[in-house]
Amino acid sequence: MRSKQHALAAAFVAALLPVFAGGCTMAPKYTQPAPPLPAEWTSGGVMKSTPGAKTQDWRQILADEPMKRLVELALINNRDLRVAALKIEKAQAQYQIQRADLFPKIDATAGANNQRTPAKLSSTGKASTSHTYSVGLGFSAFELDLFGRIQSLKDEALEKFLATEASRRSIELSLVAEVATAYLTLAADREQLSLAKEILETELASLEIVQQRFSFGVANELDLSRAQTTVDTAKVQMAKYASQVTQDENLLSVLVGMPLSAELLPAKSLADVAPLNPVPAGLPSEVLTRRPDVLAAEHQLKAANADIGAARARYFPSIGITANYGFASNEVNDLFKAASGMWAFSPQLTLPIFHAGAIRAGVKASEAERDIMLAQYEKAVQTAFREVSDCLAQSASLEGQVAAQTSLVKASGKSYELSTLRYESGVDSYLSKLDAQRSYATSRQGLIATRLSRLANTMTLYKALGGGWSDNVVEQSAQNSAKPLTMAKVK
Repeated sequence: MRSKQHALAAAFVAALLPVFAGGCTMAPKYTQPAPPLPAEWTSGGVMKSTPGAKTQDWRQILADEPMKRLVELALINNRDLRVAALKIEKAQAQYQIQRADLFPKIDATAGANNQRTPAKLSSTGKASTSHTYSVGLGFSAFELDLFGRIQSLKDEALEKFLATEASRRSIELSLVAEVATAYLTLAADREQLSLAKEILETELASLEIVQQRFSFGVANELDLSRAQTTVDTAKVQMAKYASQVTQDENLLSVLVGMPLSAELLPAKSLADVAPLNPVPAGLPSEVLTRRPDVLAAEHQLKAANADIGAARARYFPSIGITANYGFASNEVNDLFKAASGMWAFSPQLTLPIFHAGAIRAGVKASEAERDIMLAQYEKAVQTAFREVSDCLAQSASLEGQVAAQTSLVKASGKSYELSTLRYESGVDSYLSKLDAQRSYATSRQGLIATRLSRLANTMTLYKALGGGWSDNVVEQSAQNSAKPLTMAKVK
């Protein structure tokens, strides 16, 4: 009896040896692909290097306190981010399920079998009733992972879990940029609405003057008609921006995931919003390999690489083991007596001989999937580089546009002031005054839009760089760079 118990124990130890040995797979050795990055940022100008440049967390980029609070609320309440977090839990559970296949699944069993044999079938010629009772402990069809098939599948599930986590960070990064941009857009549209109201008040006052001049015969009917046209145009603009402000508030509410209170709404002009802190200059292009979407693509590549190991392992034998130990008796009272002990040990080896090329095709399919993931990883890096270069190119242009638009507002304002005086003095026609008035209003609206574009470009650049990484990650990227790339300072 003791020798039988030793034999069963030895079977359990043999089954568990691959678990403790672990780590041996037939997957190709993974080497991180060299990112296909150009030698320098294609921003349209020569840029100086700034040693020690670091990416920043979004809290360092955003300086406006209401904007920060909205972002924090969005990170808690946004439904898209909540779905991404739940997908992580699902991927983690799937990884744990796959990892469990490395271990034998041990179950306790108990059963009873009661059977009556009729007289015609009985060897004694009399009907008989038999009873069998059993209890046991064991595992069924446990596969010894000698060639790393299950280990490869576990590695694949782990990489997919990590890819899901990186995708969640990508959604979080996008959410921060979307909330900040929506906040700035709302502030700009509220400023546009205030400007539209101001223009309407000015046009109404101008209409009143023209009506007085018309009543005294100084102005003609054409001047009166033109004045009325400007009033109606101003009313259309005011209604347009009132609607846009409401839409902006609704979008911001959805992004934040809750209704917005008055204290969370931005100021009524972009000038009253605390400016964004500049993104540091001198960042190496290697920081792009730490972007969440690029990391997710790399984890998918690693998962595909691990799947090749699982496909290759199918060329080799698989060994399954079923074993159990317990007690069986025809009487319940005798079930746990020494004489009722029983055990079973059933190893089974399966060697593939002929599968009509299915195994080879499976390996080729896994290798093709790995190549697809490699191409997608390279595309993700190239897309990230293009997005940063586009933002850098727009940055210098937008700075010049803001300066030019500011000068235009001053010049058109002076022209409007002089045209008004000349019209009231009877020197110029009302048409000249109207043209100057329209130019002044258009330039002021253009200045608001240009300032918004500049701020939105800064947020887009932060997102394109994969902002939010720790300083250590970026320092390591800079140290690994053979030729650090630089970028201009964004204001």
